[in-house]
Amino acid sequence: MSLQINFESGGTEVLSRVIEAYGFHTKLALADHLGIASSSLAMRYKRDYFPSDIVVRCMAETGVNLEWLATGYGDKFNEVSITFLRLNKHKLVDGQLFEDGVISLDKSLFPAGKSLPNQGMYVNDGTAYVVECDFKETYDGMWLVQVAGKSSIRTLTHLPTNMVRVNGSNTTFDCSISDITVIGKVIMTIEC
Repeated sequence: MSLQINFESGGTEVLSRVIEAYGFHTKLALADHLGIASSSLAMRYKRDYFPSDIVVRCMAETGVNLEWLATGYGDKFNEVSITFLRLNKHKLVDGQLFEDGVISLDKSLFPAGKSLPNQGMYVNDGTAYVVECDFKETYDGMWLVQVAGKSSIRTLTHLPTNMVRVNGSNTTFDCSISDITVIGKVIMTIEC
């Protein structure tokens, strides 16, 4: 059976599945991600035409299955998507983490023998980071931390007596490890 797409109607349902595929919760988040005005997206909902340009972009960025995206039938992700690692995407702006959908990274980007994140997230502050949030203890290296309510990527160096040197954002200070909240370990940096 071949895939049948009606290009004259059904766009509203397709756009709702696009929002789901990205992991967004609102139409506004999708409009922001696509770089279009919310009124333009609202018009697409109203006209109900099949949004082929958005569908192609969504497939490329998330690895979602075309059949599911276009019709609602079939698996959301097919066997090809097994080669992709899906991570929740976040923007880091002025010390705040904002949800920014989902990203699929090809597993071949990770060095051979290196384990993939169990509970990972993708964080972008101009440089992109893959962060593993499932960890048992901290050790020296780059971490996503929260200091005084502000999130940032910092280098931690353990010192004697449960102290840690926190370096980054043009400042260095020493404190007790309990004075900061460690969110996750940076396992990969991607220069944008």
